[in-house]
Amino acid sequence: MSGKNEEIKKSFIHKFLSMRMNNGDEGKVVKASDDPIEIQVGSEISSLDSMAVSHDLQSLRVFTATWNVAGKSPSSDLNLDDLLQVHCQSDIYVLGFQEIVPLNAGNVLVIEDNGSAAKWLSLISQSLNKSSNNDYFPLNRSNSNSSSCEGKCSGSSSLFLQRTSLKAASRAFRSESRRRFKSCNCTIIEPERKSYGRDSCFACQKSQSNGFDDASSSEEDDALNTSAVAADVSATAPPGKNQHLRYSLIKSKQMVGIFVTIWVKKELVPYIGHLRTSCISRGILGYLGNKGCISVSMTFKQTSFCFVCSHLASGEKEGDELRRNSDVIEIIKSTQFPKNCRTPNAKVPDKILDHDRVIWLGDLNYRIALSYHETKKLLEQNDWDALLNKDQLKIEREAGRVFAGWKEGKIFFPPTYKYSYNSDLYAGDTTKSKSKRRTPAWCDRIMWYGEGIHQKSYTRWESRFSDHRPVCATFLVFLHNRSLLCRD
Repeated sequence: MSGKNEEIKKSFIHKFLSMRMNNGDEGKVVKASDDPIEIQVGSEISSLDSMAVSHDLQSLRVFTATWNVAGKSPSSDLNLDDLLQVHCQSDIYVLGFQEIVPLNAGNVLVIEDNGSAAKWLSLISQSLNKSSNNDYFPLNRSNSNSSSCEGKCSGSSSLFLQRTSLKAASRAFRSESRRRFKSCNCTIIEPERKSYGRDSCFACQKSQSNGFDDASSSEEDDALNTSAVAADVSATAPPGKNQHLRYSLIKSKQMVGIFVTIWVKKELVPYIGHLRTSCISRGILGYLGNKGCISVSMTFKQTSFCFVCSHLASGEKEGDELRRNSDVIEIIKSTQFPKNCRTPNAKVPDKILDHDRVIWLGDLNYRIALSYHETKKLLEQNDWDALLNKDQLKIEREAGRVFAGWKEGKIFFPPTYKYSYNSDLYAGDTTKSKSKRRTPAWCDRIMWYGEGIHQKSYTRWESRFSDHRPVCATFLVFLHNRSLLCRD
C-alpha cells in the first residue's frame, strides 16, 4: 500500500474512533493498556453504521443494567426507553434481573416460572427495536414512569395476552440460531497461519465439528441436537428470520429469580462466538437457586467476554457481609464454562477471571455499616462520601477479603434500596416496625475486571416499579488487535 493510502487509512480509523467515544469528554485522552495508541475521546454518535462491521473496529460500547424487581411481573405499558438509554445506542446490552418471580417454595423447589422472563424480553425488544419494526401500532401508556412511545411490536404484545414460554419468546427476538452462537467464530487466513503458527491462541481453524450444547443450562431456545459447522464471520441470518430487528437477542437464561439477557446490534452478531453459560446456586442450604449467579461467556472477534449476574446473601446483621464474601469466592471458584471449541491448543477461557473483559452486576446485597438513624441523618445531608466510607463492599474490598483486583466507578447517586412500593420514600420512613425497617444501602452494583475497559457512566434509573432502583453503567470496551492474538 502506498504511503498516501496508508495515511488516509490511519486518518479514517482515528476519525471513526474519535466519534465512537462519548459523553462530552472533549480533549481527554484514554489509553488502554493493551492498545498501541492513545485515542482521543470525542463526541458520541447514536448509532453504528456500515463501519461497524469493518475489520478496523477496535472498541465496543457496552450498556449494562441490574434490577431487583421484587417478584413483580411487568405490565405491557412499562416503558424501558429511558432505562436502556435508547437515545444513545450501545453495541451490546447486558441486562441482569433478580427476583423476576416471587422467591416462594413453589418457584424455588418445584418448577421455574418463565412467564415474567418472556414479558421482560418483550419490553426490552420493544424499546431497542421499535424504530426498525414496521409492525408497530400506537399504544397509550398510563405508567407514571413511562414516557410516550411510538408504538409496540404486535408480536411482543401477544406475550402479555397469553402464557408464553421463554423458549418461544427467545426465538421471536433472535436473528440467528442458538447453535450459531455456540460455534467457534475464530478464523485464520492462510498467510496468518504461516506467520503465527498452528498453535497460536485464538487462531482456530475452520473445521467441521459437532454442536456443543451447554450442559449447565436448561436452554431457553430450540435445542436441536444436530451438527453445526464453525461460523463464518460473513454469515448472515437466514432470509426472512427476524430481519427487521435492529438488535438481536443472543442469550436469555433464567435460574429461579435470576435472569440474564444479552442483545447485540444485528450487524455485529456474526462476530459473536463460543457462547456458553454457567449457573451457581448459593441459596437455601447452599445449593438452591433462590440466590447465586448466572455467568455468560462469549467471544467477540478475538476478545473474550464474561458477564456475571448475581444475587448474593441478604441480611443486614453484623457478619452477614461475610456470607456475601463467601458467595463471591465460591462463584469465582466454581464457575466452569463447558468447552465448545474443539480446535487443538485454542485457549478459549473456561473460568471467570481468565477472560479478557469481565463485568459483574447484580444485587450484591452489601449494606451500610451504620445504624438506621445514623444513615438517615447522612442521607438528609446528601453526604455520600461519609456513607460510602461505611459501605460494606468498599470496606471488604479495601481489606482484601473480596473482589481483589476488581474496579467500580465512583457512586454519585443515593442508595438504591429499600424503597416503599410506588414511592420515592425509603421503607423506613413509612413503617414503624423495626423488624420490617431496612437501612438504606447501595445493594445494586456493577463492577469490572481486566484491562481495556473504560467506564463512561454509572447511574441509577428513577422507577417506582420495585423496592430497588435499577443501576446502569456504560462502558467503552477495547478489543484485542492482531498483535495480541498470539499468546505463549
